[in-house]
Amino acid sequence: MLFGNPVHHFFQHEDANVNKTDLIDKVAVTTEMNKASATRAVEAVLEIIAGTLREGNTVTLSGFGTFSVSNRSARTGRNPRTGELITIPASKAPKFKSGKGLKDALN
Repeated sequence: MLFGNPVHHFFQHEDANVNKTDLIDKVAVTTEMNKASATRAVEAVLEIIAGTLREGNTVTLSGFGTFSVSNRSARTGRNPRTGELITIPASKAPKFKSGKGLKDALN
């Protein structure tokens, strides 16, 4: 159950943003893992997502969302300090599109 987990509701009333350390702590509590195992699990998931994107592929987590790569073409910009025209090279950027389950959990 993605968003119906009773432990999830325990965390939803906190008024702070969640960083990687907080996420690891919450995974440890939710799964009853020790902190070292939770750290390895979270880091493994993040590395798998990053590695898949590096290869140019997408990661789809049903009900949560899809991570993909957006190709940005080269363009002309301005140096804000000097006003000089500069060429901004083409680049790749990570992109996330939320799934229905995540959208529904927020509304």
